[in-house]
Amino acid sequence: MDFNIEWHDRLGSTNASMRERFYAPGAMASGLVIAAREQTNGRGRQDRKWLSSPHTNLCFSLFLKTDADLIKVPSLTMATALGVTELLNSKGIRSAPKWPNDVLVAEKKICGILSERVEQASDHGIIVGVGLNINMSSEEADIIDRPATSMLIESGKAYDPGQVLEDLLPQLEYWMGKWATDGFPAIRPIWTEKAGPIGKKLSVHDGDVRKTGRLAGYGEHGELLLETASGLETIWSGEVS
Repeated sequence: MDFNIEWHDRLGSTNASMRERFYAPGAMASGLVIAAREQTNGRGRQDRKWLSSPHTNLCFSLFLKTDADLIKVPSLTMATALGVTELLNSKGIRSAPKWPNDVLVAEKKICGILSERVEQASDHGIIVGVGLNINMSSEEADIIDRPATSMLIESGKAYDPGQVLEDLLPQLEYWMGKWATDGFPAIRPIWTEKAGPIGKKLSVHDGDVRKTGRLAGYGEHGELLLETASGLETIWSGEVS
């Protein structure tokens, strides 16, 4: 994949900017990356805000041209999480993906991913938005409403967001390439190894609904399989704890 990186000093949301670009006249090439040094109106799952002060974190969106059905979008998010995990581990930051769209370090969130399918006429694709905490301080992490960390906190080193993006893109190319060959089944073994183990006790809540049980594995499209007291249940979305 050939990447074309566009850096912006300030954007409301890289995903929104990419979406506007997609629906503007003219075809958009696969591999376009829109990155922001400051993001003021980013969104995560369940419409949570994802803000980034200048030069603190890496916020970007990547466009992948694909005819993949909507049901396959979550597993592309999971492939992206594996790419981020590999990057962090290569820098000595022990991390692991968390279903469905996060990367954690010692149970603290360091990265969130939000993907959305877009289509018009004969053009189809998926926008993958990534927010990776790079130079967030401990003081900034403490005011977030859930445990969070950053590359700076974990390593004691400050990083250049532009260089981190350059280092990350080959990892994303590899894992997205595996996903493109056979969807989630192509990445399921490594995902299960890193996000497991099978049999782990889990609690999954989605709105007012909470289910508890043990991890039984993942389905053909990355859905979580939960062994509960009433039998095997298939979970497509929710917060895992």
